[in-house]
Amino acid sequence: MRLYGSILRLCSQTVHTKCYQASMLQTRCISDVSKPILSIEQVRSHLRKVVGASKSYSDTIPDRSGLKSHLVDDQTKLAPRKMSDSFQTVCIPLSDKSIREKYINIHGSVRFGQLLENLDTFAVLISYQHNSPLLTNTGISPLSIVTAMVDEIKIHHDLIDPTVDIIMTGHVMWTGKSSLEIGMWLKQEDKSVLDAEFVMVARDPESKKAAVIHPLETTNEEERKLFEAGNQHKQKRLAEANTSLFQNPPTLEERQIVHEIFLKTLDPRSKSFRSRVLPEGSVWMESTRLKNAVVCFPEKRNIHNKVFGGYLMRKAFELAWANACVFSGNRPYVVAVDDILFHCPVPIGSLLLMSSQVSYSDGKKFIARVHAEVMDTLQGTSTTSNVFHFTFTCGDHPVPAVVPMTYGESMLYLDGLR
Repeated sequence: MRLYGSILRLCSQTVHTKCYQASMLQTRCISDVSKPILSIEQVRSHLRKVVGASKSYSDTIPDRSGLKSHLVDDQTKLAPRKMSDSFQTVCIPLSDKSIREKYINIHGSVRFGQLLENLDTFAVLISYQHNSPLLTNTGISPLSIVTAMVDEIKIHHDLIDPTVDIIMTGHVMWTGKSSLEIGMWLKQEDKSVLDAEFVMVARDPESKKAAVIHPLETTNEEERKLFEAGNQHKQKRLAEANTSLFQNPPTLEERQIVHEIFLKTLDPRSKSFRSRVLPEGSVWMESTRLKNAVVCFPEKRNIHNKVFGGYLMRKAFELAWANACVFSGNRPYVVAVDDILFHCPVPIGSLLLMSSQVSYSDGKKFIARVHAEVMDTLQGTSTTSNVFHFTFTCGDHPVPAVVPMTYGESMLYLDGLR
């Protein structure tokens, strides 16, 4: 009762002027409409109602075929929504000792993996809020909205005070026909903690095909700049996909980099390409690998009866952080998260295999790449579910150079360099 009383006192507060960071350089106010500040647990409870999810686990998903009539195939039939329509504020009440216990780490800071879970939940809330006119009279949405990728997370401080409430604000910044880009900003009092950009997609719950969402309209020049930035982000993602090393060879400059690294590993006493030596102050990339296996229990299901995307991000980060500790021999700090890709959902009951590897380092910063795959133990096959990229630093402590030995490792190195 003491816990819930604390949360309810906190969440009964209202914000009369909601401000958020619209860019790295400026702060603007989006609304003077009073709205309650929800806790992250209240958000999860609300989302369960929005999608009609059961509180208890069942391997059978409720029939949602009756909701299909609320979907449209022409976006012009849906009224445009403003950025202020999706604006939300959520609190992580770290000032409550009982809640703080879940977030604090052994270094007296906040567990970054827990923040990843909350960001994922928050992005889903904002997405459903943008599309709230589609709600039926029972309050259930006909859409299934999931995370497609984490475009970028910028961390502004190594240490986050575990005793001060974190205020999360966010809204839709761009929409396509079935996708949304969500901007989120976390603060403690007047200190900015991090900025995040997630890409969400809407699906027809029955057919799993793309579902049409409400378009976004801009009301001033500042919002038009945000929307145009979203267009540029989409074009950048398409360009990166078209130049991916999985589809195209490295550029001439990249091939030169790989060849120079290769030459540095040749034994000068031998005239053979087979004799390789490790340059001083370096480690072979293959020696930086760390693995983990996760059994996916119903406790970590999302509102669609799949493994919660935020949970996958937390497990991947914790493995990457452990990998960073072993690699550096020091305490690592995460400074950025880029290009977390969600290729396919992870079913409850799956065996999830995670492998982390340091793919690139420049002396101060280094990248841990985590590859996650779902294993079908009966068929003996595996399918990639996610790829994660985390950038770490150890402050003033230098880290070894990572040296690829094989062509595949060289591609990982170039991917990190990009």
